[in-house]
Amino acid sequence: QVRLVESGGGLVQPGGSLRLSCAASGSIVSINIMAWYRQAPGKERELVAAITAGGSTNFADSVKGRFTISGDKARNAVYLQMNALKPEDTAVYYCNALVRTWRTYKDTDCWGQGTQVTVSS
Repeated sequence: QVRLVESGGGLVQPGGSLRLSCAASGSIVSINIMAWYRQAPGKERELVAAITAGGSTNFADSVKGRFTISGDKARNAVYLQMNALKPEDTAVYYCNALVRTWRTYKDTDCWGQGTQVTVSS
């Protein structure tokens, strides 16, 4: 059983910053990819940013230059630093990880419960 716990969401004014954190725990052999997705009301869930175990990163065009993603392998954690936030960044942000577990020794797609980010004046 793998659990992803997110923190750091909240209400921020346009132009402000927030830092999201996500930590994975459980029967983990390794984590290949950790990512952040978001889902706004009435819209589909979309990839925001991802980071591989090797440190390669990928960002949605809408957040390039404003968001950064980083990981801490020792803590099985991933962070999303969000700067210059816009009202259109308002969404529930979900942590995602591709985790190899001791139980199956297969890669399993795991999700956190989500954290609300609201950008509004």
